[in-house]
Amino acid sequence: MENMQSENIRRSVVETVSNILEVESSEIESILEVPSDRSIGDLALPCFKLAKLLKKAPPAIAKSIESVLSEKLAGLVDSVQATGPYLNIRFDSNKRAIDLFRAIRSAGDRFGASNEGAGKTIVLDYSSPNIAKPFSVGHLRSTIIGNAIANILTFIGYDCVRVNHLGDWGTQFGKLIEAYKQWGSDSDLEGDSPIKALLSLYVRFHQEAEKDPSWEDRGREWFKKLEDGDEEAVRIWKWFRDLSLDEFNRIYKRLGVDFDSFDGESFYNDKMGPVIERLIEKDLLVESQGAKIVDLEPYGLTPLIIQRSDDASLYATRDLAASFYRHETYEFHKNLYIVATQQNEHFKQLFKTIELLGEDWAPDCVHVGFGLISLTAGVMQSRTGNVIFLEDVLDQAVERVDKIIAEKNPDLSNRSEVAEAVGVGAIIFYDFSRRRIKDWTFDWNRILNFDGETGPYVMYSHARIRSILRKAEQSGLQPMDRVEDIDWEALNNKEALEVINSLEDFPSRISSAALHYEPNLIAQALVDIADRSNRFYNAHHVLVEDEKIAQTRLLLIDCVASVLKTGLSLLGVAAPEEM
Repeated sequence: MENMQSENIRRSVVETVSNILEVESSEIESILEVPSDRSIGDLALPCFKLAKLLKKAPPAIAKSIESVLSEKLAGLVDSVQATGPYLNIRFDSNKRAIDLFRAIRSAGDRFGASNEGAGKTIVLDYSSPNIAKPFSVGHLRSTIIGNAIANILTFIGYDCVRVNHLGDWGTQFGKLIEAYKQWGSDSDLEGDSPIKALLSLYVRFHQEAEKDPSWEDRGREWFKKLEDGDEEAVRIWKWFRDLSLDEFNRIYKRLGVDFDSFDGESFYNDKMGPVIERLIEKDLLVESQGAKIVDLEPYGLTPLIIQRSDDASLYATRDLAASFYRHETYEFHKNLYIVATQQNEHFKQLFKTIELLGEDWAPDCVHVGFGLISLTAGVMQSRTGNVIFLEDVLDQAVERVDKIIAEKNPDLSNRSEVAEAVGVGAIIFYDFSRRRIKDWTFDWNRILNFDGETGPYVMYSHARIRSILRKAEQSGLQPMDRVEDIDWEALNNKEALEVINSLEDFPSRISSAALHYEPNLIAQALVDIADRSNRFYNAHHVLVEDEKIAQTRLLLIDCVASVLKTGLSLLGVAAPEEM
């Protein structure tokens, strides 16, 4: 954590050890670690890797550093001790706590933020539902993972461009136009459920096509008209798109998600030509069974189809055009695609083709994959065909939470607002309770559990602390104003030290989450902070008679509440003041 005591000590350790052993500072930095068991110390230098370099036994190396380092860090640390092959350093806990509290107080909701990404742009492509189709549970993961990653990267200084690459082009729209012309009703599309009406038309088209394959030809003909700019086809398509965006934006508002661009596949319809020309110039476009492809078999990949035999484009062509447009428009540092792992092959094809075109930015295009959600029988009470609408899932989560709150806190004045925040937040947080690459199964009992490693548990921990702070204020007590005046004995216990450790680790968790595009690391940090803070104030009364002790402990939990709120915000989850 920049400008904190622990970072100052770390730099001193690296510099001193580097000078004593005449070893590059980067070598020392790479092996210096924080022990998993903090009772051993706050920093440890394992000397195993240095043994080969210095041709000395690890215990001898640790011992040779001990006294000089102890002298160098006098007044900053409690002890420097060589224990076998390790050099263990224990900080001055009082000074460390003061430094931490000062940093959190000063930064507020920016605690853990940095300028690491200053001057660099990252484009994030996520959510990307298909227009004229329902926003289903299948779109949830891309939407919330992309949003969290964008929040995290923005927090550490990157300029993030949030792109919703809508699925608003392709043969399916030709099919839908044909279905509308055959059976569509304007009153249905202008009613309460236009997307459900469009879905019904799409399903009916495929039912007819199964009986008579000529329907597929009709769909392709309408899409060709659309690509050629036919006035009637474009009018109907725009109408369908607008109806879809109205519904999508309602869902995004509930999820707390927004975008800088809704330019979907259609946006690139007039931008594919130059890319196709480049493929031809590089002799990469070859004909195969009437279609035009990029042959990627020499690289262990299936061919990338650029144009079908009827010259209609495919989404791969539009993805290729989009990547060039984004590079030219944003000059990105990274171009992230937050898409399910099922599309691994597609992105390998796409990135390889960009590389074959000679673009040095091909390695900056990254597929951030994730697993799938499984829905067990009985999860949903209402279904439309085989599609599970995300809005129905969110509604049920809110309804279930509302019943729980009604039992636990029936007098809560803004119960419906809190139920909405907790219900939606519970689903989002549950997604982040495991690494994004993992599949997960929808289980209401786990998602809405107020006692486990869940969103409601973390949100309730925050609300409980806010309640204690309000109660203290009513008694005329405030968190210690001058952090230098804290009563260290009020925090000189195992439970408080564990809370301090977890708070101090929070900025590094943010850095790791950004590096690996992994929101789970922040979710784990929040559960850890909530767990430790609960253990602290269950073991040690906060509102005690001794005013200085009470103010010191109030300062600690106030810092906890601040960090919990910051972390939840990064994940796209609200932090209610009451629950």
